[in-house]
Parts: sequence; structure tokens; C-alpha cells
Amino acid sequence: MAELAGALPFPLRFDPASTALIVIDMQRDFVEPGGFGAALGNDVTLLQAIIPTVAALIAGARAAGVPVIHTRECHLPDLSDCPPAKRLRGAPALRIGDPGPMGRILIAGEPGAEIVPELAALPGEVVIDKPGKGAFYATPLSEILAGLGTKTLIFAGVTTEVCVQTTMREANDRGFDCLLAEDATESYFPAFKAAALEMIRAQGAIVGWTARTAEIVEALHG
Repeated sequence: MAELAGALPFPLRFDPASTALIVIDMQRDFVEPGGFGAALGNDVTLLQAIIPTVAALIAGARAAGVPVIHTRECHLPDLSDCPPAKRLRGAPALRIGDPGPMGRILIAGEPGAEIVPELAALPGEVVIDKPGKGAFYATPLSEILAGLGTKTLIFAGVTTEVCVQTTMREANDRGFDCLLAEDATESYFPAFKAAALEMIRAQGAIVGWTARTAEIVEALHG
């Protein structure tokens, strides 16, 4: 067993042998100029800044033999899995499915839907395409984790208050202990990230724990 003494709201004990890392939606459409995040009027440099830290967490997990699972939020080319309630809201410069500088926005197989090169999956690592914000909805994630014998999930990626927190809440409801790497996640809105971290670890880790990447990697390696 490993102990993460610096975890909040209190130390977390977990077994690296039954742990997996889930990296949420580190895609070009969210992180790079010209993608969906920028089309919504956001400053994507905030998300770009965490790429080295996410890379360090991934490397640490791989070195410890912890499975790494990557997710991509994207849709079928005919948008049959993208409800109007998701696509037709607000007034972005580009909507899901529209042609953009990196191909059609958030469409599976388009360049913009791919994970940024610095964080690309290795051969054999699981990559899950998800049509919703949570990674369990309409995906095989539950079955994959059951097959791995996973009990603890470490999370990184974007955005903290939307897809990351949604997936953590889904995982919590399914009985997983959940740990978020504070410095390997980000939001376009710093105040939203801060609030999400507080919500996750409130009331005795009601959703899960948070800790910094260096502490997590150290605990994984004992």
C-alpha cells in the first residue's frame, strides 16, 4: 500500500497495483488556438500551461506500471450522438461539427479532436471517445476498469469543473476512490477550478482527494 500524506482533505492510502490514471480531454480543440475552446472566447494558454505537468504525471504512472487511459470528447461525423441541447447553445464563433482550422470541431478522426502530441497515447494504451462530459456515459470505461481490477483512479486533464469533475463524480458513484492532480488540471476560469477543487474534497472527500503531481508520482513509486 502507498500513502499520499499530502493529499487533501486528509492522507489517502491506496494500492498502486489497483490504480489507473485517467487523462481527460487533452485535445487540440480545447488546448490550441483555432479550436473549440478558443471559439468560445477562452484563453487557451491557461490550458497549454499544464501540458508539462500532465506529461510528468503520465510518465510517472507508466514507470510505476499504472495503466494510463486517455479520453477525447468528440462526436460522430453525422452528429447523431450530439443532441441539439449540446450543440445549439450560446453564440460561439464555431459550433460542434463546423469546419475549423483543425478540421470539423470535435468530430472523431479530425485533427482537432486528437490529443496534443506531447501527451499522445502509447501503443496499447486505452483511448476512449466520449460523446458526453463524463467518461462513463456511453463508453466502455466501466468494463475496462473492471477488467483491470481498478479500485483507485487518478485524474488529470481539462476542464476541471466540467469533464474532469463530472467523470470523478461518476466514478465516485461507482465506488472508486478518486484523486485529482491539482496542478495537472485546469480551467479557462481560475475561479471555477478553485471552486471545483473545494467541492471535490469538501465534507471529508465527498467526491475525492486532491494532491500535487510530484507527491502522487512519489507515492506511486513508494
